[in-house]
Amino acid sequence: MLLPELPGYLAQMGAHHLIGWIVALFTIGAFFSRFVSGRMADRAGRKPVMLFGTAVTALAGFAYIGVARMDNVAMAVTGFLVVRLLHGLSTGFRPTGTSAFLTDIVPAQRRGEALGYLGVAGNAGMALGPALGSWLAVEFGYDAMFLASSALGVAAYGMTSLLPESLPQPRKVQWGDLNVFEGGSLERAAWPSSVFLLPVALAFGAFLTVTPDLVEGLGFKYKGSFNTVVVAASIVARLIAGKASDRHGRVELLMVGAVLLALGMTLFSNATTVPMLLTAGVVYGLSIGINMPAIFAWTIDLAPEGKAATSLSTMLMALEVGIGGGAYVSGTWYATNPEVLLSLYGGCAFLGLAGFAFLFWWRRVHKNGGFAR
Repeated sequence: MLLPELPGYLAQMGAHHLIGWIVALFTIGAFFSRFVSGRMADRAGRKPVMLFGTAVTALAGFAYIGVARMDNVAMAVTGFLVVRLLHGLSTGFRPTGTSAFLTDIVPAQRRGEALGYLGVAGNAGMALGPALGSWLAVEFGYDAMFLASSALGVAAYGMTSLLPESLPQPRKVQWGDLNVFEGGSLERAAWPSSVFLLPVALAFGAFLTVTPDLVEGLGFKYKGSFNTVVVAASIVARLIAGKASDRHGRVELLMVGAVLLALGMTLFSNATTVPMLLTAGVVYGLSIGINMPAIFAWTIDLAPEGKAATSLSTMLMALEVGIGGGAYVSGTWYATNPEVLLSLYGGCAFLGLAGFAFLFWWRRVHKNGGFAR
């Protein structure tokens, strides 16, 4: 719910030139936390990992308000960036634990369908959250938006605490779990899904960073309302795509998603009117809804026994590298030359084609559609 308004919040602090760091720092925090989150989930259980990530979300809103109260502008900007880095820990832990928890409790032959429904729940929040955040920021100020974010985090923590542990015979979390030099933080079996996810994530990072300005320039008062259009399209796709990947194969569905990504970004690069912008948002949303449940299910298919969470965290590292890299490059480039805005989307269209090319090669090598390791 925060992201669409954070560029304006940073500009208000006199640091619009740093907008590329809004997403980049968040993903850096998430990336490094994944070196321990997956391994911890496979050893100590899914629930502690989910609870930690949710606790970070609950605390982050209060932290944003705290840095805004600093008298020194330079310190306030620095504090904001530090909070963004630490806030990324929430994404580094929560999705890894939640996805592994779900795959523990559903049959393997319905894995894609279940992950699709999980994505529907997440996307419903992503559809409502940005719109709610933008409304609160415009009508009541940024503090109200941050407080609402923390309140939702507290509620999620309470609900998560009621869930059972799904990992058989989990042990207590140990300090050694935080030692990334111990090994076992990465799972090489997840490399195919990670390679495909990288260009998809690069495009997503650019989309997250520059789209709020594109949307505002075309007349949206509440920038988060456009995200609702994208996420609604993603929800529709997820209701179908997860089950379809169980029946027809992960790679086949991901190839469709890659084509839609390229098409959606091409439409964004020509979006000079609201109808064109909305069309681009729907097509891109469909690509997200197809890609994400299939990529999660494919990663679990590839994972060795007992390494589901570690495989997921490895794959999600590619997500963080891609989002962070795409956000930083696009944000920095756009901040120095606003005229490149539409051209950035054209570059993202080529990333979709790169993902398609990789899957085409993989499918030719593995005739079974990607289920084998």
